[in-house]
Amino acid sequence: MSSVFDVQKTIREILLKILDGHSLEQLNKIPDGFNNNIIWNIGHCISSQQVLVYKLSGLPTMVSEDFINKYRKGTKPEGDVSQAEVDEIRTLLSTTLEKTKNDFESGLFVDYHEYTTSIGFTLRHVQGALDFNNYHEGLHSGIAMALRKLV
Repeated sequence: MSSVFDVQKTIREILLKILDGHSLEQLNKIPDGFNNNIIWNIGHCISSQQVLVYKLSGLPTMVSEDFINKYRKGTKPEGDVSQAEVDEIRTLLSTTLEKTKNDFESGLFVDYHEYTTSIGFTLRHVQGALDFNNYHEGLHSGIAMALRKLV
């Protein structure tokens, strides 16, 4: 399973570079024709990972329910995020990855509530959730890369 975490670490490093390479104004800008912005895509990756891996395993998340609701599937930015929230997201990119890796290695994930994703892929166990999460984060990192050219 270390390759799964290696891939996620690489994706998170890409997201971190995008985050650090843009001003607060650029992170919050929603280009014409888009429903969201760079910071929403990054927050969405964190929120989704916590839901797919922890919530569906019946475990507490590292982020609040408010955070999950703000960045969950189907949402869009309701206003600009503050620098403090950007800083929190920056920290969460690494802390959620490290905690997940440690929790997986320690055997914390025992139960999993089956879930079918919006693309029709059914997650039956945490390993599948971790694999799918990398696909999902790769997709949103690609969107963030496209957005950076428009802000």
